[in-house]
Amino acid sequence: MTASSDPDPRLADIIATYQGLEGPLLPMLHAVQAEFGHVPQQALPMIAAALNVSRAEVHGVVSFYHDFRETPAGRHIVKLCRAEACQAMGADALADHAKARLGVNWHETLPNGAVTLEPVYCLGLCACAPAAWVDGHVVGRVDAERFDAIVAECGA
Repeated sequence: MTASSDPDPRLADIIATYQGLEGPLLPMLHAVQAEFGHVPQQALPMIAAALNVSRAEVHGVVSFYHDFRETPAGRHIVKLCRAEACQAMGADALADHAKARLGVNWHETLPNGAVTLEPVYCLGLCACAPAAWVDGHVVGRVDAERFDAIVAECGA
């Protein structure tokens, strides 16, 4: 969205498209994020007004679901599984390595915009733990060395 006070016409189009649906909030937020790369704070009051709910309710949904972003993500998104099977196979050590290697914490993006690091709770690849999700593709048996190779390919 633009920094000015004028609303982005794309947002108005998205709201109009989803407003008449039953249970429109989640599909609307997904569409906003698909269009802008995140859910801009400026969108919340417009969505709330269109759906006749409070801004706090819209914010609550955005902040509850981890897939919604309040800031743009990096060019590449790397998610590391945090579920029990992966933890049993070394995911905690991998997570510590990943955060140290990238110099970011969960939900943060490298200063160069190359990679955003996120936790995810089960990728369904338990037999190949620890698992990662890189730009929509699952990767199994990720150790520190494989993680370093993955993020190097992403420009980190």
